[in-house]
Amino acid sequence: MGHWLAPPGGAKQLGTVKRFAAPYWSVDFPRPMMASVCTTGPSALRLECLFYRRDDLAGLIWTSEDGVDHPLLRYETSRDYGHCRLSFRWRSAGVKALDALHGPTLTIEGRDPAGAARTWLVRLSNYASGSPEDAAVVLDSADLREGFVGGGPQVFSGDVDRMFVSLVAPDYDAVDGPLAVPAEGWVEISEIACDGSGSVLEIGETLVPEHRLRIATGYDDLYHLAPERVLRNLLQLGYREVINHYVGMSHYFRLGADGLVDAGSALNGPCAAWYRDFAVRAKALGFSIIWSLSYELLEQHCPEAWKQRAADGSPALTGWVPPSALLSPAHSGAMGWLQDVAAAFAAIAVSAGMPVRFQVGEPWWWVTSDGRICLYDDAAVARLAPVAIADVRGALDAAQLATLDAAGAVLAESTAALCAAVKAVAAETETLLLAYLPTVLDASAPEVKRANLPVGWAAPAFDVLQLEDYDWASAGAHGATARGVAEVAARLGHPADEQHYFAGFVASAEDAAQ
Repeated sequence: MGHWLAPPGGAKQLGTVKRFAAPYWSVDFPRPMMASVCTTGPSALRLECLFYRRDDLAGLIWTSEDGVDHPLLRYETSRDYGHCRLSFRWRSAGVKALDALHGPTLTIEGRDPAGAARTWLVRLSNYASGSPEDAAVVLDSADLREGFVGGGPQVFSGDVDRMFVSLVAPDYDAVDGPLAVPAEGWVEISEIACDGSGSVLEIGETLVPEHRLRIATGYDDLYHLAPERVLRNLLQLGYREVINHYVGMSHYFRLGADGLVDAGSALNGPCAAWYRDFAVRAKALGFSIIWSLSYELLEQHCPEAWKQRAADGSPALTGWVPPSALLSPAHSGAMGWLQDVAAAFAAIAVSAGMPVRFQVGEPWWWVTSDGRICLYDDAAVARLAPVAIADVRGALDAAQLATLDAAGAVLAESTAALCAAVKAVAAETETLLLAYLPTVLDASAPEVKRANLPVGWAAPAFDVLQLEDYDWASAGAHGATARGVAEVAARLGHPADEQHYFAGFVASAEDAAQ
């Protein structure tokens, strides 16, 4: 299959789009709050917010340069807004109203006529007519002024990088501290219209022919975008039929008052709204979704008792910054919550009318870089009574091998329970297992597969076996790939037509040449 790494500006087909078109707004915010944006019509969007702290602030963002879409599909960069008039209808609830102190403010970042960096703050209520929570807003770049009551310096609209509308909770006071109760709010912006000579942008309309490769995506990378925008990229780049979608480890859950995951709740409101829209739109475009859920959770929000631990009590942490923690397959609370999460995503798929396809993503007992396996958390000790294993890469005696076998049995039991929770929602669910070969078949620790590639996963435990080996693939270790695929097939019994292979993953921009 031929390929071309398209550079920015490489689009071969161009169309037009109105500046401020609904699908191209994004949202962002500081941790730990959550927000999402979805389009609700050709010129309308809805923003959902969940505030935890008194100084939480969400921004509904428009950027002059499209740094999100594929180079073949981006809209043109135009920083001159000097001949634009933006109008829309504003409706809101659960956020500071238009006329309130700290109410919605348009922040414009750019440069003044002399080229010096400059930020302007424009209070939306000065350009609104109606009530504080239901109003028509008109922003004319020819006469847009700063100031709480307006009448301040005029905004220079000829060199703008980005602009965003800031949204805060009703009890916002700019103090760093928790709200008494988490606050949920929403904003609907409809009837979006932009007029004037600068109101139309070129946009890439390249349509890559359908091909046989499938796409893998992740919510932690996409949470700030509208599903309509995400799916446009997938469809026009030639991907069809299946989206393997990792629900992530940092944005889908709701937090309790202690800042840890709320074990009584599966999904937070903004996340659930995003996924409902994502599923319905994917179904309409002919996609099915493989919902991928891992045993990984952002460490700062993970209850201490849920974490896998090494023999010295240190938690199992990944190398991400900030790190994620690995949930213990032996902890009933952690596994019960994970089952609730899986069931919630399955319910979204069912409501969208699509078949449920559920992937258990890379479940394992963590092994540190110095060979310590993390199966000594309190729950695992109670279940396994594990003997000491100082280094899984060394020679192991019969008792240590038995411990690894027992750990594998507990892992397989936990994945079976997770799949059962999904099948309780949709009995015909297709179940999939994703295994990361360089870890589960580590040549320096040949016995670790007893724990991390347990025989309890052998067919027909899962309908499809998915294999990933990007450390080998990126190094060109094709022999390791071939041997690993063959070993897993022999151990778990899945023929090639019951397997998926993840062909590419590049974590860092400096490795993009791969």
